This record gives sequence, structure tokens and C-alpha cells, in this order.
Amino acid sequence: MTGRRTTTFSAHLSGLAIALGLALGITACSAGGPEQNHALPAAPGSGSGSASREQLQTGTPLAELQGPNGLTLTITSAERDPAGHLTIRGDLTNGRAEAAVVPAALRGNELQVLRTGPSLAGATVVDFVRDKRYYVLRDTDGHPLTTTGLSTLKARERARVFMQFPAPPAGTTTVGLQLPLFDTATIKISG
Repeated sequence: MTGRRTTTFSAHLSGLAIALGLALGITACSAGGPEQNHALPAAPGSGSGSASREQLQTGTPLAELQGPNGLTLTITSAERDPAGHLTIRGDLTNGRAEAAVVPAALRGNELQVLRTGPSLAGATVVDFVRDKRYYVLRDTDGHPLTTTGLSTLKARERARVFMQFPAPPAGTTTVGLQLPLFDTATIKISG
């Protein structure tokens, strides 16, 4: 092979490897189905609580982070997959009786991510044992592998969210989750 053909072949092979990795990452992220917004049960005494509006209990949450404007992030799972990703899922909830604006600061301050719109790309995971911080993964176009498009939550509305990170080494079973303007939480990884 000539030098030019070898370079072209290597470039195609690298592109295929990246595309395959992203496809696996997106498949892992979408395994829970499409993201949906759900209303929370009505406040006690309001007289409008119906079975269709009840919050489903999916087990004990791993953590609950308090944020601004009555927002709460409840972490429901943190799973490590064989491809080397850590996917954290949860519910972002507006606990107030009025609409809440989701702060723009949650998307972080990286210029490439700012162009992609509202997201949770500002989240980080910290491996305290190895003193290492992991940022939300990005695809080849710079879009974060996390929930996007969150701008406002209606009164008592809940949005299912996810964030995907590079997974810490297998020996790390507990990490810190940090999201701008929210409390920091320590969560246990499964898988």
C-alpha cells in the first residue's frame, strides 16, 4: 500500500471505531426508552390526586440533591456498563406550586456545549480515592450525552434525566456527583 492509501485506510478505520463506540453509548443511554415528563401527585389536601398522576416508586433513591427554584434531583441509578461508561439516571422535580426555570448554569461553561442548548452537561463525577474528575461524555459533534432541552418545569412536574460519563476503574464503587447550583451527593455504582 502506498502512504496515501494507508493514511486513508487508517482514517476510515478510526472513524468506524468512533462511530461504533458512540452507537454503543447511545444504545446504553436509550435502554430506558424515551424521556418523559410526569406530574407529581397533587399536594395533600388539594383534592385533585388521581391514580394516573401518582409518582411511581421504583425503589430507594441513591441520593437527593437540592437545587435552586425549588428544584430537586433524585438519583435513581448509577450503572457501569461493559463498554466503560457510567450512566446516572434520575428525576429532576419542580416541588413548587408554580413553574420553575431550569438554570442555564446546569449545562456548564464549555463553549462547544453552550452551542448545543440547555442540558445537564455541567455535571461531573468525582472519584475521591484516585482524586480524579469525570465530565459528561460528548459525541463527535460536541453534543453532551445527557438530557437536553430542559428549560422550564411546570408546577410539580418531574422530568426523567440521564447523564453519561467515562466509568471510573472497577475498584471504585462510590463516587461524588456534582451539578452546578445543586448539593453534592455521594452515590454507589452498580455493575
